[in-house]
Amino acid sequence: MDSPLPSGTTKRRLELRLVRPPFTWFARPTVTIDGVGQPAQWGTGTWAVPDDGDTVVGVYLYNRVWRFGAVSVTVGRTDVLEYRAGLLPVGAGRLAPPQG
Repeated sequence: MDSPLPSGTTKRRLELRLVRPPFTWFARPTVTIDGVGQPAQWGTGTWAVPDDGDTVVGVYLYNRVWRFGAVSVTVGRTDVLEYRAGLLPVGAGRLAPPQG
C-alpha cells in the first residue's frame, strides 16, 4: 500500500481559479487531488501536487442537499486551471486552462 509523502516533499504548485457562478444555491467548492477531497473557497488558490507523473484534479460543488458541477481532469505540466460551473445546478462543470 502506498503511503502519502510527508509534507514538504512536493515542489510543484498548481494554481486553481474557482470562478463563482451567478447563482450558487449556497454551494461551496471542494477540490480533489488524486482522489483526496479538500474544502476550498471561491477565488484563486494554489495546491501542492506531486512533481512526477500526471495528477488527477477534480472540483465539485456541494450545498448540504446535493452535489453538482463535478468535473475531473488529468494534468501533466499545466500550472494554471480555471473551474467554471454551469448556471443551473445540473450537469458537469468545466476545468481547463484559462482562456486568453
